[in-house]
Amino acid sequence: MENSQKNLEQINWEISEYDRPERSWKWYLIASIVGLLLVIYSLFTANFLFALIIIMTAIIIVLHGRQEPKMVKFMADTEGISIGSKFYDYDEFKHVSVIYKVRNNTKNLYLTFNSALKNRLSIPLMDQDPLLVRNFLVSYIEEDLDRTDEPLSESLSKLLRL
Repeated sequence: MENSQKNLEQINWEISEYDRPERSWKWYLIASIVGLLLVIYSLFTANFLFALIIIMTAIIIVLHGRQEPKMVKFMADTEGISIGSKFYDYDEFKHVSVIYKVRNNTKNLYLTFNSALKNRLSIPLMDQDPLLVRNFLVSYIEEDLDRTDEPLSESLSKLLRL
């Protein structure tokens, strides 16, 4: 009984600091060709700033792809939500939604901030029960019933392995 009471007061699990897509050598080859074509185009159009941005992006992708993401603790309790060392009060969030689609391999928690200047948080549920997480959080944050799928930006990121 004590364990079920604890579940009502807090939920927590470990998540990866960021998604690290699996990229094959073919992905890097295609990305290099596209990047090179964009740099050539930018040089022909005398858009040197665009060429610099493409080169910097390529360097960042390569360097970032070599790093292993750190594991951080996600915790929601009666006070708010902690992700790693960051703490958010529940009143900072406008909506919460849990998307669980087995076919699409989607099992995520989405937290939308009140401020339009802050990005939506996408938290993988890992081995957590989506219904338990949803039921816990909707007692503190309004549920977004309109969100039934993962955002288009995440679908494209998965497809392009960005």
